[in-house]
Amino acid sequence: MILGPQYNQWLALLSNDQKCLAVLIDPEKTTVEMVPELLRRLPEQTTHFFVGGSTVPPDAAHDLVLAIKQWSSKPVWLFPGKHDQVTSAADALLFLSLLSGDNPEYLIGQQTKAAFSVRACGIEVIPTAYLLIDGGRPSTVARVSQTSPLPITPILPIVERALAGMFMGAHCVYLEAGSGASSPVSGDIIKAVKNTLDIPVIVGGGIRTEQQLNQAYAAGADLIVMGTVFEKTGKAL
Repeated sequence: MILGPQYNQWLALLSNDQKCLAVLIDPEKTTVEMVPELLRRLPEQTTHFFVGGSTVPPDAAHDLVLAIKQWSSKPVWLFPGKHDQVTSAADALLFLSLLSGDNPEYLIGQQTKAAFSVRACGIEVIPTAYLLIDGGRPSTVARVSQTSPLPITPILPIVERALAGMFMGAHCVYLEAGSGASSPVSGDIIKAVKNTLDIPVIVGGGIRTEQQLNQAYAAGADLIVMGTVFEKTGKAL
């Protein structure tokens, strides 16, 4: 199912001026037994859960999604790093194409390998233009995909790739600084992309404080993804 209730419910939240917050939970770093305590610590403004990572083994995502849904009614979306990180237990799948790099394996190769599995499990698909932005340190995404992030300046090439993604059919763009980035995607980049596109903007990587969260929202982010801060500190904002 493409562009079903999950996407439409997200648009409804945005139309009511609600900024959304997704907590990314990596199956490599979070066991099923850790879920109840992790969810208890999360901020009240959490609207979504993302499950996935660059090197997640098969079936790990499935078990973690089931555990999250046992303890929470919030939507759980898959954020896959490989074609085999697909499970019908989730509510939706961000169908990512890494447009910041020129490696065909992550532009269309992994997507081709996942296509029949995605259709078979009947999960809602949200086509997503995925752009890796330089976050100040090497990222797992860059290493696994064997691509380089887009430099933070000039901003125009970032906007051009995001716009191309929209014209190619993406229904949201994901600006990613990388897990554990030393600096998040800048407000200037977020604002430039948001002012050019007609689709929602997701921003993740390097956001650790409430101030950084609010700055990203003020720049135009529609949904912010946080994860590392909760893994390391175990505290809500």
